[in-house]
Amino acid sequence: MSVDGMQQAETEAKADNSDVALTAGAGVMVSSPIYVAPEDMDEQEYDEEETAGAAYGYTNLGIAQVADHLNVRETAEDDSKIVGKMENDTGCEILGIEGDKAHITSGSVEGYVSLDYILTGKDAVAQADSVVKELATVNADGLKLREAPSLDAPVYDMVAYGEELEVLDNGSGSDWVGVDFDGNKLYVSSDYVTVDTKLKTALNMTEFLYGAGVSDVRVELCEYAKQFVGNPYVWGGTSLTKGADCSGFVLSVFAKYGISLPHSSRAQANSGTRIKMSEAKPGDLVFYAKGGRINHVAIYIGGGQVISASSPKTGIRIASAYYRTPVAVTRILQD
Repeated sequence: MSVDGMQQAETEAKADNSDVALTAGAGVMVSSPIYVAPEDMDEQEYDEEETAGAAYGYTNLGIAQVADHLNVRETAEDDSKIVGKMENDTGCEILGIEGDKAHITSGSVEGYVSLDYILTGKDAVAQADSVVKELATVNADGLKLREAPSLDAPVYDMVAYGEELEVLDNGSGSDWVGVDFDGNKLYVSSDYVTVDTKLKTALNMTEFLYGAGVSDVRVELCEYAKQFVGNPYVWGGTSLTKGADCSGFVLSVFAKYGISLPHSSRAQANSGTRIKMSEAKPGDLVFYAKGGRINHVAIYIGGGQVISASSPKTGIRIASAYYRTPVAVTRILQD
């Protein structure tokens, strides 16, 4: 299934123009539209509104106010392609107005959002003042998070290029930056992060589906694998269309990218570099066991999900990575 296909399958709340996507279990959102359309202002009032929105590097700041994600669409049409997502309190530059839509840019995303869910002017600046954070942007892949500000300190985890971490301690002239990671205060080398005070920016659809800093080959491999969802499980098989078992499915997907793997889940577990589940990126392999013996392999596709040739009953399917307890994670793609 392509990224566009994922977008079409996504469940959206049909609130007004379907521009706000709510995940199952999200709280009820109370919309507070504060935007006043330019045609209802005189020229001086509109100029003052724009000027009031100049802050944090934005000339005309907008702030998303949603319970989950605000869809950024390619055009001002309600059913146009979704090109990005804005989380609550994400900042954007308002480029112009078309009816009840704002033409915006945010990060690498440009498109149109509903004005019903955007704060503007002084309200946007006030909200930004209350939510802006000092963030450390990782500029190296596999940056180590240490438990103390020392090269001798234990490594807690690693983070990918492009990840943003909230800064807790940024001592002037220090070689280390204290950051929040899953509620823990950890430390990264100041040589490999850029610290800035800024607002969150929109995610393009690749970032939304796979996370920041994920390589193109990982995205392509996962998208390729998802084309075969619904095809049959066949024990001993390696055909992505006529049938494959779990290791045969993995073998054939990776063969597309010039990588040869054995036809055995246990052997595949030893074919790359063992990593923690918390380090898993799309394209890594996740293994499961029965009676202490590895008997199943799946491809991690991001967002806490895996794809695998699961069973004769379900065939090739996408499921939670935790539908069973992972016993090993192996990295084959060394990007």
